[in-house]
Amino acid sequence: MEINKLERYWLIAVGITLGAFVAATIVAVTVFGIRLPAPVERIDPQRLDQTIFAKPGVRKIADNRYEAVIVAKSWAFDAGPEAGTPAVLRFPRGSQVTFYVTSKDVMHGFQIEKHTLNLELVPGQVARASTTFNRPGTYHIICNHYCGAGHQVMYGVIIVE
Repeated sequence: MEINKLERYWLIAVGITLGAFVAATIVAVTVFGIRLPAPVERIDPQRLDQTIFAKPGVRKIADNRYEAVIVAKSWAFDAGPEAGTPAVLRFPRGSQVTFYVTSKDVMHGFQIEKHTLNLELVPGQVARASTTFNRPGTYHIICNHYCGAGHQVMYGVIIVE
């Protein structure tokens, strides 16, 4: 089978591009630990009062280890009455925080600026991710998935002291 010279160049270019993509994926998974998010469990969004999301908030589980249970809803992150509106969460520097987040109504996003935590919140699914806050400062929690007319006011604040 004869292949035209230009077709051969295109096949080589496609092969190099695919090889670079596979290499970048392997490096991302093995070196940087990047994983696809997966739901922790499924729940009925109409019955959040029967789950851990009935009392959202921050719980200290060990030295410098916390769990934050947060409900995303139109157009706020509910992290419990102590957190207020918008939610303000405080952690000491060096804290490792595991976030358990779900959506009560529509799809939302949950991203913490300057960290690699970025979750997609689907009603009926619990998303979980952990991060460590090594630097003091103020970090915003933003909804990065357009969720409706009040999307632009949906945010929270994390203060690392």
